Amino acid sequence: MATSSSLLSKEQFLCSICLDVFTEPVTIPCGHNFCKACITKYWDSIDLFQCPMCKKTFDKRPDLFVNTFISEIAAQFRKSFQEKATSSPEQCPAQPLDIPCDFCTGTKLKALKSCLVCQTSYCETHLEPHQRVAALKRHKLINPVENLEDRMCKKHDRPLELFCRRDQTCLCVLCLKTDHMTHDTVPLEEEYGEKMAKLGKTEAEVQQMIQERLQKVQEIKDSVDLSKKDAEKEISDSIQVFTDLVRSIERSQAELIEVIEEKQKAAERQAEGLIKELEQEITELKRRSTELEQLSLSEDHLHLLQSFHPSAPLHPPRTGLGSVFTVICVWGL
Repeated sequence: MATSSSLLSKEQFLCSICLDVFTEPVTIPCGHNFCKACITKYWDSIDLFQCPMCKKTFDKRPDLFVNTFISEIAAQFRKSFQEKATSSPEQCPAQPLDIPCDFCTGTKLKALKSCLVCQTSYCETHLEPHQRVAALKRHKLINPVENLEDRMCKKHDRPLELFCRRDQTCLCVLCLKTDHMTHDTVPLEEEYGEKMAKLGKTEAEVQQMIQERLQKVQEIKDSVDLSKKDAEKEISDSIQVFTDLVRSIERSQAELIEVIEEKQKAAERQAEGLIKELEQEITELKRRSTELEQLSLSEDHLHLLQSFHPSAPLHPPRTGLGSVFTVICVWGL
């Protein structure tokens, strides 16, 4: 059994205002059908309540009620279109960086083109009227872009299609006729081509400047590395020189200390010999002192005269004692 979607054509369920399958379709008194939002917006923009198709005027604004029968069939058409679109390799859900179709409901498909006149982006399915309807074929289609309103002339609400080289600004056709008639104007595509050529040349120059500066940076780094190596070598050489000098000083110091210690030891040995001789002389002198003391106590005249010989000289200090004193004074001992 044939379904309703196979017996009826798609054109029967397209809104003549938005050119898309009906959403909440309503039937106005003249019998024509529109999306509820489309006919409401249309009537809000004009002073008369008339049909966009047959231009029939109504005394008052008609009440709008959704036509459930048309709504159900339109929903079936929309579902079949979306299934067909998602199964097509060129139609896929819009990713975060993609431009989505403005007419898709539910899952937004990736836009195939943007229309500067409609200021709307379309997927392959919703772009079909622009490829079929004669009036829509004259619209300016470009690759999908965001902010389509920025591509419209703020003054004349027309697409910006020209470029004024004198004022360096984008124009619409009406801008050319009013304010830029005598200026040097070209199509945006032509100016785009020239700008791209200049951009490529400038980019090449910038890349060359980058390479030159990178080379300079590398030369500076190489110079710094060479300077660092030279500095390290100088430091190493100076450390070696000072190390050798310190070792020489330490060696000389050790030799001087050894000489001083040997002289000290010699002076001590000489002093010890002299002290020993003097101690012997002191012992002898004490012995004689004792004898003299005993004689002084004797009352035997004969014995005193026979024992005491005052002419016998006492031994003077040995001359070696003076030399040891001299050694001690010279070395600060």
